[in-house]
Amino acid sequence: MTSLLTGADGRARCAWVGADAEYQRYHDEEWGVALHGDRALFEKMALEGFQAGLSWITILRKRPRFREVFERFDPERVAAFDDGDVERLMLDAGIIRNRAKILATIGNARLVTEMADGELDELMWSFAPTASRARPTAFADVPAVTAESTAMSKELRRRGFRFVGATTMYALMQSAGMIDDHIDGCWRAA
Repeated sequence: MTSLLTGADGRARCAWVGADAEYQRYHDEEWGVALHGDRALFEKMALEGFQAGLSWITILRKRPRFREVFERFDPERVAAFDDGDVERLMLDAGIIRNRAKILATIGNARLVTEMADGELDELMWSFAPTASRARPTAFADVPAVTAESTAMSKELRRRGFRFVGATTMYALMQSAGMIDDHIDGCWRAA
């Protein structure tokens, strides 16, 4: 399998985007771009948790509805969700209707609200690798887990967060720009 694809616009991209316009937009505008802020990182954590076991394009296509029903991922508002909200969410076909993931998102929001402003951002970014590594030249060069994502996962779990496994946290690190895994030759490679 090739690691790069050239789009109709003549740009070489990481091949995982395929020909899907939304995937291309996400790749070009969001994936690997430094993301900061407790709310933004809480949203990323929640969506990555919902993605576990599914494809990311499924989450991207449902993201507008997720944002709507989860109050734009405002941790204070999500932390206030009750059993009625859980049942409402379980009936909403516009999102991933997984009770454990919904409950984890609400529980994680409650933990975020107990943190000082900026603490989630500082905590998560403290696990970003400080040493640069060679840019991947093929998908086979991109790990699913690293020492940093494992450490982030362990610390978040120690604090009570759920659906934050090492693989999920590595995906978050990639998408939030903590790690740059654009394949060598991709127009977005730094």
